[in-house]
Amino acid sequence: MSTITRDLSGARETVRAYTRRVEVPMLGEVAVPPPDKLAYYAGVGLLAALQVIEWPLALVVTAGHLLADQHLSGLAKGLGEALESA
Repeated sequence: MSTITRDLSGARETVRAYTRRVEVPMLGEVAVPPPDKLAYYAGVGLLAALQVIEWPLALVVTAGHLLADQHLSGLAKGLGEALESA
């Protein structure tokens, strides 16, 4: 399987995970993350609100988590398919 195909299948899985949408006034329709990711983001937000960590650090941690999740979803999918074919 090529790298492009793996990346596309990982993107497809990410889109499926974010299929729940909520109508927010003045923002329109917004995709809601899965419950486990929502709890993670809420926890980071709570730590920042309680000033356990600084806001810039919370933003960097959350952005890193989002980027790693996007990368690992394609990587895990490719690994799973490789194990199935072995």
